[in-house]
Amino acid sequence: MIPPDSSTRPGNPEREFLFKPALISVLKRGYGPSALRSDAVAGLTVAVVALPLSMALAIASGVPPERGLYTAIVGGFLISLLGGSRFQIGGPAGAFIVLVSATVERHGYDGLVLATALAGMMMLTLGIFRLGSYIRHIPFPVTVGFTAGIAVIIFASQLRDLLGLELAKEPGPLAAKLAALWGALDTIKPAAVAIALGCIAVIALIRKIRPNWPSFLIVVIASAAITALFHLDIATIGSRFGAVPNSLPAPALPMFSWEKVRAVLPDAIAIALLGSIESLLSAVVADRMSGQKHRPNGELVAQGFANITSVCFGGIPVTGTIARTATNVRAGAKSPVSGMLHAFYLLLFMLIAAPLAIYIPLAALAAVLTVVAWNMAERHEFWTLLKNNWADGLVLLATFLLTAFEDLVVAIGIGVALSFLLRIMRMKRSA
Repeated sequence: MIPPDSSTRPGNPEREFLFKPALISVLKRGYGPSALRSDAVAGLTVAVVALPLSMALAIASGVPPERGLYTAIVGGFLISLLGGSRFQIGGPAGAFIVLVSATVERHGYDGLVLATALAGMMMLTLGIFRLGSYIRHIPFPVTVGFTAGIAVIIFASQLRDLLGLELAKEPGPLAAKLAALWGALDTIKPAAVAIALGCIAVIALIRKIRPNWPSFLIVVIASAAITALFHLDIATIGSRFGAVPNSLPAPALPMFSWEKVRAVLPDAIAIALLGSIESLLSAVVADRMSGQKHRPNGELVAQGFANITSVCFGGIPVTGTIARTATNVRAGAKSPVSGMLHAFYLLLFMLIAAPLAIYIPLAALAAVLTVVAWNMAERHEFWTLLKNNWADGLVLLATFLLTAFEDLVVAIGIGVALSFLLRIMRMKRSA
C-alpha cells in the first residue's frame, strides 16, 4: 500500500513546491507491482466508462465524436501525469456542453481552439499565482445551482436524439431549443425512442443487480448490434459524422489574428473559470473518498498544460471529471498511473476498434447522457438547501435559473456575489 502523501499537509516544506506532480510523490514513496496491478484494473474500469461518454459529450457539444476521444486521451493523460491529485481523471465534461457548442457556433472550431488555448494560459496563471486555493471555496449553493442547471441543459440537448427528431438547426438557448423541438415533434421516430428507453432501462437494471458492470458500454454495444442487425432507420455516428479516425491527428494550431483573440476572449475566460471550478471540485471529491489531499495550484497548472495540448491534437476543453474520478477511486486506484493507463486504453480502442463506432445509434448515446444528467443534478442537496435556509435557497435558485436560461459565467458571478451579500447582512444582524 502506498502511504498517504504527507507533502500536502500543512507545515511540510514540500507543500510549497508548486510544480511537483502527485505522481512524483507517489514514486518517491515506493511504487511496486501490486500498486501497478491495482492501477491497471482501475484504469481499464474508467476507460470502459469514458469510451462511450467521451464520444457522447463531443457530439452533444456540437463537434464530431473523435474529438471527445482525442480530449480524453491527450488531455486525460497529461492531467494524470502532471496534476496535483492522485486520482483525478481528465476528459471532456458535461459542464462544457453549452459553452463549447456556443463557442463553435459563434466562432467555428478554430475559434474554440484559440479560446481553449487562451483558457489554458489563464489556468496556468491562476496556478502560478496560487489562486487555486480560493477558487475551490465557491459557496456550496452556487455549485449545486450551476450543477443542476447544467444537468437540465444536458437533458434538453439530448431530446432531439432521444426522440429521433429531424431538425435542420437546433438553437442553443434553452427556451428557443424547447420551442424548436416542440415544433418538430411530428418527425418523432418510434425506433429511436425504443432504443433510448431500452438503454435507460438496462442501465438502471444493471446498476441495481450488477453495479460493477460497465452499463454504459454494454448498452452502447448492444444497441449498435441491434441497429445494424435489424437495419433500423435511426441516426448513427456513421450516418451523421462518417467514420471515426483510428489515429491521433498531428499537432497543429490554427492561424489567428488579434481581432480573433478579442472576439473569443469572453469564451476563453468562461472556459478557464468553469474548467478551474470543475477540476478542483472533482479533486475535492476524490480527497473525501480517499483521505488524500490534492495540491490545488499544481492541479490548475496541469489543467492549463492539458487544455493547450488537447486542442493542439484536435480536442476540446478538458477538465477533471467528478463521475470518472469517483469511479477511479472506487475501482481501487493507487496513483495517477491509473489515469495515464485509462488514456492508453482509449488510444488502443481508437487504433483497433474505431471503425465499429459508425454503428452506434445516437439515441443510445443520448440515453447515456440522460443518465449522466440525472445523476449529476444533486437532487437531494437541491431540495435540502431550498427547505432549510431561505438565503441559501435564494442563491441556489438564482444560480440555477441563470445557468439554465442565461449564461454560466453570469450565473456563477451573481450567485457568488449574492451569497456574500447575504452573509454580510446576516453578520450585521448578529452583531
